[in-house]
Amino acid sequence: MSSIKPWRLIRSAIVFDEPWYRLRRDWAMLPDGRQVDDYYVSLRPEVALIFAFTPEDEVVMVRQYKHGAGRILLEFPGGTFLQANESGERAAARELVEETGYVAGQLDLLGVAWDDPTRQDNRIHMYLGVHALRVQAQQLDTHEDIEVVLVPLRRLRQKCINGELAVTGSLALAFLGLDALRERGKL
Repeated sequence: MSSIKPWRLIRSAIVFDEPWYRLRRDWAMLPDGRQVDDYYVSLRPEVALIFAFTPEDEVVMVRQYKHGAGRILLEFPGGTFLQANESGERAAARELVEETGYVAGQLDLLGVAWDDPTRQDNRIHMYLGVHALRVQAQQLDTHEDIEVVLVPLRRLRQKCINGELAVTGSLALAFLGLDALRERGKL
């Protein structure tokens, strides 16, 4: 049994509230009695990511510019839940078709993980999408510029190792997905 105790929240206040970003300031009491008066938490919606692969054993991925990193990055399709009550499966399916034009024949939840639990309150819901087929053109938001990239399944692990795939959530999903496919005899 752990001897670690949680902090006790004294009060919170929203200090920044815009459509693209919300920030909360917390005042908390540490287990030893010390007080923290300026702990900031980003309030983020839940995120769904999808490892979709085609009948030709190609993984459907996306490449896009990420302003926080200042780089164009390769990652799995995904995005935030539109409402708090949207299911992860629905968000994953929606994001896959919007960003790539692909639909998966089946979605399986591989895991849920905290995105950045030190400074954010959201989680990443990671799905495996089997038998993905392109059924339409992308339906991108006005601020999105996304390139669909089909990666041969046999090359995905190497892209993780050589740093070509370098987004934390996508790295986690890549290894969860490869492990699930290995268990199913696909690899």
